[in-house]
Amino acid sequence: MAQTTTKALTTLPFGRLGLIPMENCQSLGQKVNEWLVKWRSQRQHPEMDSFAFEGYKRDSYTIQVQTPRFGSGEAKCVINESVRGDDIYIMTDVSNYSMEYSIGPYTNLMSPDDHFQDLKRVIAAIGGKARRINVIMPYLYESRQTQRNGRESLDCANALHELVSMGVENIVTFDAHDARIQNVTPLHGFETVQPAYQFMKSLLNEEDGLRIDNDHFMVISPDEGSMSRAIYLANILGINMGMYYKRLDYATTVNGRHPVAANEFLGPDLAGKDVILVDDMISSGDTVLETAALLKGRGARRVYICATFGFFTDGLKKFDIAHEKGTFDRLLTTNLVYQTPELLARSYYIDCDLSKYIALIIDTLNHDLSVSHLLNPVDRITRCVNKYMARYK
Repeated sequence: MAQTTTKALTTLPFGRLGLIPMENCQSLGQKVNEWLVKWRSQRQHPEMDSFAFEGYKRDSYTIQVQTPRFGSGEAKCVINESVRGDDIYIMTDVSNYSMEYSIGPYTNLMSPDDHFQDLKRVIAAIGGKARRINVIMPYLYESRQTQRNGRESLDCANALHELVSMGVENIVTFDAHDARIQNVTPLHGFETVQPAYQFMKSLLNEEDGLRIDNDHFMVISPDEGSMSRAIYLANILGINMGMYYKRLDYATTVNGRHPVAANEFLGPDLAGKDVILVDDMISSGDTVLETAALLKGRGARRVYICATFGFFTDGLKKFDIAHEKGTFDRLLTTNLVYQTPELLARSYYIDCDLSKYIALIIDTLNHDLSVSHLLNPVDRITRCVNKYMARYK
């Protein structure tokens, strides 16, 4: 942290820092705020008393907003303090399925569409008074609909166009389903961040006796879509990778789709090796659990499932059963999206906290500095692994 602190004070803040964690992101936002308060309270600089650093050290950077709803279900946003001239960072979890609102006698669960509308309401309430608006959206809204196959809507592209047209300057997301979506906003900041360091740090803190080398460890992609993630992590760790791909029966069509004829594995021998199965998200969990079972069938010793976003749309029962059977050993997801109390209570679950990482990005952007060193965690992963391996030499 010392290096970031020193670098941050070589430039003036772009504006008075304002953090707006929306109601769907309160827990993560509170942790980010605590990191920012801690770091900035410890900083010293001869210019701290100048107008350029007005409001630099505060007990909290959080700006309270409300998005109340009328009886009809319609909503509005109210900001409870001035944001004129501020450098605003809005945090939102559009996938939070735990929130609800009332329409007359009925109760509705909030969908990603509802959360996105509330985000636009916050931007509209700012009304162009802020010096800059940045959106931190860990799970990118509609990121699974980024390309057109036939007569389909391009929802993610349309959403990004809406945000930049409303004055958003920078968009920060994590592990975008297809990173090429950034081409939609070529004249505005768009960063898709990989949590590879947090996965490795959390795993090594929780597990003993891992040997990170070619003879004992591998990174596995469950399909072609996650291959780039597996290649990236395998290259950093200096180990081999493997992948599964679904071989389809193109001679047959069932419900408009070609059925899977077989799951084919590409890679070296797995026998006796510990493996990380890496993906961007867990929805129902069927794919990763099926892949984990196939890995165990090939002789894998321990299987660690790592996914940036854990939605668990079908609940946790299938994961409980799979863990009892020995299909996988530990499950790692991040706190970038809503986590149920039941998930956090599972003994096999490892929570990867990204709050410090997000705070670093906000702190760096607020000083208008490059975030390149934060987006490429090669050195941090290498140091973490070397420190861990030194314990077993």
